[in-house]
Amino acid sequence: MNLRKRELFLVLGGVVLGFFILVVANAGMSVSDSRPFCGSCHIMQQVSLTQKNSSHANLSCNDCHAPHALGNKLVFKAKAGAKDIYSNLFHDDQFVSATAETKFVINENCKRCHFGTNQNVSSMSAKENCTSCHRNVPHMRMKKISTKEIGDA
Repeated sequence: MNLRKRELFLVLGGVVLGFFILVVANAGMSVSDSRPFCGSCHIMQQVSLTQKNSSHANLSCNDCHAPHALGNKLVFKAKAGAKDIYSNLFHDDQFVSATAETKFVINENCKRCHFGTNQNVSSMSAKENCTSCHRNVPHMRMKKISTKEIGDA
């Protein structure tokens, strides 16, 4: 094999390998964004169940809980995932609560999805974040536990 053919072979092999890595990474991101994946940890089962039965059931967990820019999302998911795994392994009765960074991301995602509605609300800056007034929307926190446990997570 001469040098020219070897270079072409290496370039084409790199392109095929790069494409394969992108496809696998994209599939992994889709799976790890989903409610069934998140709900597979016992500390997330309750929030998974309540989200499934909410008005936001058609969204993945990370539609609300992670940034949408890919670079930011990867870093954010790595940090949040490590925290969740630690909590799942060592604090099995502890609910994972949102950090300040997560609350910021959630609020930005609320505003991004509900942009049209927010333009018509004069009190948007009255509270610190959207969940100050709408805590019961995504995870039904204000409802009795008996009404939350409908179906499987």
